[in-house]
Amino acid sequence: MDLAVRRLGLAEPGDCASLRSVPIEAPISIEVCGIGYAVMMATPSDLRDYAFGFALSEGLVSWPHQIGDIGIHEAEGGWIIRLWLPPEQAEYALERARKRVSESSCGLCGIENIEQVLRPLPVLTTGITTSRAAVARALASLPDHQPLGRATGAVHAAAFCTPDGEIIRAREDVGRHNALDKLIGALATDGIDPATGFILLSARCSYELVEKTVRAGCPMLVTISAPTSLAVERAIEAELTLVTLARADSALIVCDDRGRIR
Repeated sequence: MDLAVRRLGLAEPGDCASLRSVPIEAPISIEVCGIGYAVMMATPSDLRDYAFGFALSEGLVSWPHQIGDIGIHEAEGGWIIRLWLPPEQAEYALERARKRVSESSCGLCGIENIEQVLRPLPVLTTGITTSRAAVARALASLPDHQPLGRATGAVHAAAFCTPDGEIIRAREDVGRHNALDKLIGALATDGIDPATGFILLSARCSYELVEKTVRAGCPMLVTISAPTSLAVERAIEAELTLVTLARADSALIVCDDRGRIR
């Protein structure tokens, strides 16, 4: 949406009226088998991808075909995503829904104690070989896949890259977790194996993003910002190659396991 603003001169003299694009942030209600599961604050675009990615990241399903149906409906003040699961998946989802209070898909929803937060991650078993030139190529082309980011300067992007650095899918959202969920959903519905490339994020590298990447089965995560301590610990545990502070001139390899960079 466009917003009328007044530009205030600080280093440069002079004020002026202007129009500024701002991203839409809206409540997205997620229902599972007719029961309210969560309400997320997100950008209401690519919601079908988001529904698939959210279900996969939350562990509600293991494969997209396990989702029976998805309904997406605009409602007063926001949107509703309705997921329908077969009985074996629905029972687990409904049990979590009874406990779940959430504002963002952060990986902590419905968890009752510290031990569950630190539950073991699966160890990645497949890897890729890429190059520093490929990482640089992906970084250089990321702005071309951020139309909303260019217009507003207020959203995150998640991109999936081939080993030679070509971005083949990208999604944007006001929430970094949501952007990654949308990307995971897009890969799943398009039949693209996350194990065949690496994920690039325009966000701080928090542990939730590491966990979502590992659970998706992707062997390498590249972020433009620094990692947290728990993100590093979880990446090492899962043998995820983690590359942070990625810039045009350099990057920091935090751990180097399943993704080999030549």
